[in-house]
Amino acid sequence: MNQHKQPKKLGTYRNFVIDSTRWDDFKPRDNDIIISTPPKAGTTWTQMICALLVFQTSEFDQRLSDYTPWVDLKTVPIADVLATYEAQNHRRFIKTHTPLDGLPYYENVRYIVVGRDPRDAFFSMDNHRKNTSPEFANLIKKNAGEMASPPQKDSSTTAEVDHRDVNSKTDSMPTDMRDQFCAWIRAETAAETTFDPTSRSVVHHLQSFWEYRHLPNILFMHYADMREDLEREMQRLADYLQIQVPAEVFPKLVEAAQFENMKQNADLLAPNAHKGIWRENARFFNKGGIGQWQDKLGERELKLYAELMQKYDREFLQWLEQGRLAMADV
Repeated sequence: MNQHKQPKKLGTYRNFVIDSTRWDDFKPRDNDIIISTPPKAGTTWTQMICALLVFQTSEFDQRLSDYTPWVDLKTVPIADVLATYEAQNHRRFIKTHTPLDGLPYYENVRYIVVGRDPRDAFFSMDNHRKNTSPEFANLIKKNAGEMASPPQKDSSTTAEVDHRDVNSKTDSMPTDMRDQFCAWIRAETAAETTFDPTSRSVVHHLQSFWEYRHLPNILFMHYADMREDLEREMQRLADYLQIQVPAEVFPKLVEAAQFENMKQNADLLAPNAHKGIWRENARFFNKGGIGQWQDKLGERELKLYAELMQKYDREFLQWLEQGRLAMADV
């Protein structure tokens, strides 16, 4: 690992749903917080934790997604998204699902990357896309610009196909979940370099940050660690962001960030829930489990997964699947 190496933007991620060039006119401020996660790795959870730490209260004046709109997503014109961030006077926390090789790198901001076992992320995304309403596609069509046509439709509903485009190939997507997993993990671990967001999501996203883990302005968090000890991980994040929280206030913030509390407040916390893009807002926070893949994948799928993942560094794989607590130091 080159301790002096810094990230560079190497390409653009663009499809029907997202466009990483929407970052081109973003103007960073000192100590901005950029939350960069693969889908279904704890993005909204991390946004909530940042909001709690920044405001030091669980009573917000706006919906969570109003504070921290997703820059890459085409549902809102980029000029409006940038205007929202420009108007904010508090410390900003900004959402993206773009890997580091598609982002501008700023030395004066703080990056948070959140990992999750890719097998769990895959099954969480299946619930996610099934919970997406047709209104999601309609919003994108209004602002899509280039690539304004959705991907080719299969036997799923229109909304499911449109949203799935963020994370997996849809033109020939098999209907069996185990076959879908095999197709997905092959695309995830493809050898060729590609900036196609339909073929890279979890593994590539996290690996794009991994080689820069030496940088002091990149913090690695993990879904499993947050589930195991949320208070410890929130304190770790507060220390990284250099945010001091009074001792009598901190337990209340931790309680507000608990999974069940977020699920109960889904109308305010699920991204853009007021726009009707979810069939059920509470279902956005589905199970939040660890190891849910274990009773869904068979010997064939797990053998393929193990074979394809052999190409990655053993330390990276250990963190990817188990989190920081499995590591000596990250």
